[in-house]
Amino acid sequence: MHRRDFLRYGAIAALAPVSDSVPVGRRVRPPGELWDLTAVSATTALREGDISAEAYASALLARCERFVAFNAFISLDRVRVLENARRADLHRRSGAALGPLHGLPLPVKDSINTAELPTSSGTAALRDFRPTVNAPVLQALVSAGAIVLGKTNLHELSLGVTSNNSTFGPCRNPYDASRISGGSSGGSAVAVALRMAPLAVGEDTTCSIRVPAALCGIAGLRPTTGRYPQAGVMPISPRFDSVGAMARSVEDLLLFDSVQRPGAPVAPPRELRAVRFGAPPAYWESLDPEVERVAQEALYRLRADGAEVVSVDVPEVVKSDLATVIDILSYEVTTNEANFLRNQAAGVSFEQMLTKMSAALRSRFEREFIAGGVDSVPESRYRVALRQLEVICEAMRQHFRDNELTALVFPPTLTPALPIGVEGAVTIGSSESTVRTAMLRNTVHASCVGMPGLVLPAGLTRGGLPVGIEFDMLPGDDRALLSMGLRLERAIGSIAPPRDARFAAMPAN
Repeated sequence: MHRRDFLRYGAIAALAPVSDSVPVGRRVRPPGELWDLTAVSATTALREGDISAEAYASALLARCERFVAFNAFISLDRVRVLENARRADLHRRSGAALGPLHGLPLPVKDSINTAELPTSSGTAALRDFRPTVNAPVLQALVSAGAIVLGKTNLHELSLGVTSNNSTFGPCRNPYDASRISGGSSGGSAVAVALRMAPLAVGEDTTCSIRVPAALCGIAGLRPTTGRYPQAGVMPISPRFDSVGAMARSVEDLLLFDSVQRPGAPVAPPRELRAVRFGAPPAYWESLDPEVERVAQEALYRLRADGAEVVSVDVPEVVKSDLATVIDILSYEVTTNEANFLRNQAAGVSFEQMLTKMSAALRSRFEREFIAGGVDSVPESRYRVALRQLEVICEAMRQHFRDNELTALVFPPTLTPALPIGVEGAVTIGSSESTVRTAMLRNTVHASCVGMPGLVLPAGLTRGGLPVGIEFDMLPGDDRALLSMGLRLERAIGSIAPPRDARFAAMPAN
């Protein structure tokens, strides 16, 4: 977040005193430990009175201030956060029933409507757009006791893979501040990785939870398309858009899912010796050598824990996924966004939003997304893409059946985090590629098919950058995937967190 935004919302003020809300006899955790708690541990301590919501919120706000230069947030109202935390403490002291997320501050991607804070979607024209109600997916979290910590930075209108935002500044990678966080949910990933919060809300159309999770060394779940409500979220294409969670543990992702889908069946933990993974060669080629090394080491650990990993490629038709998705979303995005602005009474038309976009994105809209542009998709090609989408979905289901697969496994990105400012062409090993291909090639099939995709940290490169590994299952298998994720997380192991000393002196933008 920019220093001016902290000043705007009072975040530079001295930390407020912690209210006396801890019952006698309760164990109180030292404040220095609070920011490193998982969401499950924090909410347990908050409900039981081991810590106060105000103390916990203050510890997280101090982390937000310390790492302001990483631009994780677009807006954050410190005073409001502390007021809500005090209300949570009063609520607990009253003896009232407490929700599963009682007192938990949550960063929320700034494309998701919040009644307490503006929802900019990362674009200048919506900087002051104030929705009247929370998006349903957020309201479920608030009703469960969560507190909105702030709105996180993102790639403008979620239409990019880097989170290099020209209006609000680039999201900086927590392991190397000169590099990208990935996009589009970059700010949510940075906030979780830097211990500003244990759990955050993101959104994924083609890669936007999974790529930031991989590049920032955290866990992320793109759920089955439609598993969580998408209303009140700036759309690209509802066929692919999917709100999801980002955290440092699978247990926290399960907590998020349990709030959104409280009646969903609980899958028992699955031993890896009963699991058969497909590792498609197409997703394991042309990788950065360090990504390949770290990901292969993760496969070795899975095999050592009893999992079967087979090298079997996806059907050829599935490899048309990127072209198919791009044709569909390119045809739909302008209409979807114009309808959203009108239906939300944003006070800004699509045409007005277009005039204030960054030059690069405005050019892309005029060239690719607006009907009549030189590279725009005609309706006939759009209809072909819709039919191709159905073929891809059935081919993937048949692929799982024919090969008796539990899940696919592969690295979600072809490279570790790239330097901020690198756009267009990149060299990966000895191959020429593009930034978009490097971040999208291995993730788009899940968006096409509507599959849940779980990203876990696989390890660090020799240069200290995170590498992720992704596991995809068929649509509807979210709980089975998360349950298996508990075993996967244990088998693969954890990675070292970002080292604070490397970044504490980062200048603000």
